[in-house]
Amino acid sequence: MRAKLPSDEAFVNRDGVKIHFEIYGSGAETILFIPPWSIVHSRVYKAQVPFFAENFRCVTYDPRGNGKSDRPNDASAYTLDQFLGDAIAVLDAVGVDRAILIGLSFGGMLASLAAAQHPDRVQAAVLIGTAAAIGPGYPYMMPQHFLTQQQQFTDWNKYNREYWLTNYREFAEFFMSNMFVEPHSTKQIEDSVGWACETDGHVLGKTVEARTIAPPFDVGEAMYRAIRCPVLVIHGDNDRIQPYERAQRVAEVLGVELKTIPGGGHNPSGRFPAKCNAMIIEFLQELGLMPRPQRKTRRARTALYLSSPIGLGHARRDLAIARELRDLHPDLEIHWLAQDPVTRLLESRREIIHPMSKQLASETRHIEQEAGKHELHCFEALRRMDEVLIKNFMHFQQAVEETEYDLVIADEAWDIDHHWHEHPELKRSQLAWFTDFVGYLPMDNGDKREAFLTSDYNAEMIQHVEKNPAVRDRAIFVGTPDDVVPRSFGEGLPDIQSWVTRHFEFSGYIIGEHPNDFGSRDELRRSLGYNDDERVCIVTVGGSGVGAHLIRRVLQTYPLVVQTISNLRMIVVVGPRIDRGAFDVPQGVEIHSFVSDLDRHLAACDLAVVQGGLTTCMELTAAQTPFIYFPLKNHFEQNFHVPYRLHRYRAGRRMEFASSTPETIAEAMVQQLTKPGRFALVEAGGAARAARMLAELL
Repeated sequence: MRAKLPSDEAFVNRDGVKIHFEIYGSGAETILFIPPWSIVHSRVYKAQVPFFAENFRCVTYDPRGNGKSDRPNDASAYTLDQFLGDAIAVLDAVGVDRAILIGLSFGGMLASLAAAQHPDRVQAAVLIGTAAAIGPGYPYMMPQHFLTQQQQFTDWNKYNREYWLTNYREFAEFFMSNMFVEPHSTKQIEDSVGWACETDGHVLGKTVEARTIAPPFDVGEAMYRAIRCPVLVIHGDNDRIQPYERAQRVAEVLGVELKTIPGGGHNPSGRFPAKCNAMIIEFLQELGLMPRPQRKTRRARTALYLSSPIGLGHARRDLAIARELRDLHPDLEIHWLAQDPVTRLLESRREIIHPMSKQLASETRHIEQEAGKHELHCFEALRRMDEVLIKNFMHFQQAVEETEYDLVIADEAWDIDHHWHEHPELKRSQLAWFTDFVGYLPMDNGDKREAFLTSDYNAEMIQHVEKNPAVRDRAIFVGTPDDVVPRSFGEGLPDIQSWVTRHFEFSGYIIGEHPNDFGSRDELRRSLGYNDDERVCIVTVGGSGVGAHLIRRVLQTYPLVVQTISNLRMIVVVGPRIDRGAFDVPQGVEIHSFVSDLDRHLAACDLAVVQGGLTTCMELTAAQTPFIYFPLKNHFEQNFHVPYRLHRYRAGRRMEFASSTPETIAEAMVQQLTKPGRFALVEAGGAARAARMLAELL
């Protein structure tokens, strides 16, 4: 899912070549993102545009030769003056007199050229991994190397016109692996190869041939000395495309500071977006182009609580922890940074919602768009959520920059944990980290690529934690050591159980409110309006919109089940994000959008039919309520982590959606209603134990 969509888009026509541009946001100041070399297009700035568009009018455009822009056939159409003319034409088309220019690679050279040739149009410039004609260059990146006939195409001999015409994708893969030299860059390489394949070797070759045509202006030191606007230079010191020494020379001639990304390759804004975005923010704040936060120190103890939006069970357990924590620290003020539908539940409990919550990109909507028919490839969905997560992280960082929080409590806020570990200097308060599973696992389908990727992601997480153990002031596993799956993180990596035991404390399972506290089951049923002579079945699919297919199939079972159990009362809770009017509901079935005390209904009913989410399944286990659960296909957590834990408690009957007909589901429902089993007891007091761990940090 895109973290932010353009508010407008159009083309500007220059001598018959159409250049596509997009506008995001409506701030008083404009940022023009100048595209780099035509091997990629404007999506290369996906980690910057969604966040900065909350404060600026952001304009992006595709370079001639890629994206939605035209692909001229002559090398003369790709000269430096043509690319510069495109940038100025886009500014004219959007009606902007002066803009802040951000340019990656070749875009950095164009930004410099624009600042020198059109000083009245440029307020400031940010050069990232900038190309330059001064300072040393790599011989394999020269046009002569590209045009020379090669005997064999190994290593940088692939930077060659002949090779591009026959093996362009292989070149793109080679080039992008040298653009992102940092370990664990699989997603960035994958994205960039995809963008590269939106053009071809013939077109890209014309852009290199055009470099042999002398531009009508100086691009040497004199150009940089003519620049009068403020400039920020960001460069990785392991850049294999544009040498770090070039950036040093550019910064020296400009008389500005060079911000170095240690170990960084050619696209630090793509690989280390949190750090680069923070550098750009600081630069713009110093210029008065972006407000500098006045850090608020609050008199009372204050915590910022991040509750995962994927499933309301997380929110219920977080509220339970907050309740216990307030008992220990009555003066504690909690601000919640959360998304719909969690914010609906929090508002119903009169909690304080941080205003930055409104600016978060919806992770729930992303999951819904990734889902198929009762299928969600959870790992890939998380990988493709990178654009959403970096936007949300930047808003979180903005929140902790503005307020001096005593503690950040993060319930599976993966973006916070990742970026603070990657850049511990961004950490602004103590961090308590909660999770109920650890370890990405490949599905059992023999996919070697998936096995490699999950292992790589796990290796990065392990490296983060072991390199910077002080980032997590408290790491709490929601469960016991025996609840951790006895599997490996991947080839050459430790086993999950032993690693988690070394790096986490254990709270025991945390339930929003343990069924032990609900009183007797008979009294609970009466308080909820259930009659003694009816059998109650609740069907619920959580807070996202992924469960519609399961609801439709279970609705078909009702006429079948009532043939055997005539006093069946079926109640369907579709969740706040599914339209309850979208279903054909049999007569006698009740349907609701949202039930705030759903945990009590689950404890009072005779049977539940649910997805494979851990929180709901564990609430049912604790209540000793029989249930049938349907893990989403290709959802590694629901297919491995959750069933392992439920097996320990001897809880629930697992069924596969794809092979379950209404008839087989109805038969299973009758069996569960007529012969309910007993589960192992779920310990109480998890929220109190977790709260005591947190209280020690306050």
